Amino acid sequence: MTYFGFLLRFVVLPIGLLLIWALVNVRRGQPGAGLRWGWPVAAALFGHSLIALVYTTPWDNYLVATGVWWYDINLVTGITLGWVPIEEYTFFVLQPLLTGLLLWNLTQHLPASNEPLKAWVRPVVLGAVGLVWLASVIVLARGWQPGTYLGLELVWALPPVMLQLAYGADILWRHRRLVLLNIGLTTLFLSFADSLAIGSGTWTIDPAQSLGVYLAGVLPVEELIFFLLTNVLVSFGVTLLLVPESRERGLSIWRRLRAGDGGKMRSPARES
Repeated sequence: MTYFGFLLRFVVLPIGLLLIWALVNVRRGQPGAGLRWGWPVAAALFGHSLIALVYTTPWDNYLVATGVWWYDINLVTGITLGWVPIEEYTFFVLQPLLTGLLLWNLTQHLPASNEPLKAWVRPVVLGAVGLVWLASVIVLARGWQPGTYLGLELVWALPPVMLQLAYGADILWRHRRLVLLNIGLTTLFLSFADSLAIGSGTWTIDPAQSLGVYLAGVLPVEELIFFLLTNVLVSFGVTLLLVPESRERGLSIWRRLRAGDGGKMRSPARES
């Protein structure tokens, strides 16, 4: 299976189906969680594609340059930027669209949550994720080779996740049904597709730099974790950009910054 063949089957085609679903939802006027289709949704989706391209490019080039993974030169076009084929950059742009479109469609069929925001969620979740990030730094610093790929994934992905949690872990917890469903569906789907690509030799993960744990005998566990992390980033980000209480918090912080009180994050009056 060529890399572009993989993208066509497992990314472009699903995006097309999700766009059709979105148009059906718009025509039916599905109220859902109250997130209307329009420029804010488009800006959130394409904004995440741009961020993914910029943030992932140096990291992924490092992985290929150091032999953490490689691709079959006979199954790509041969056009590379740095160490990475053009198909990989295409995937950086398309995956956020896939994950973000599914999330928006799900909002049209799930009721909005009116659960009170819980103040304890932000420090507890942020602290737990911070400890995982610190552990991954230690693994890389100690040079334990089987932990290389996993350590690089966590060191790369968790800082932006922590920023998202610091801003709105309590908001994400309120919408956890939507967020977890979206993360679960996209992670399972992309992991399944990835296992087919690895099985056909489209790309290969270095056994020496991974834990040697294979799901269904094919998929390195680090690949599942990669899709989990990237779908977390997109699902968290799109949710925080679109839900009303997050926009309200952002505007409140902006007003306080302009007023000069340092923008200390407080919950809006409606939160508890």
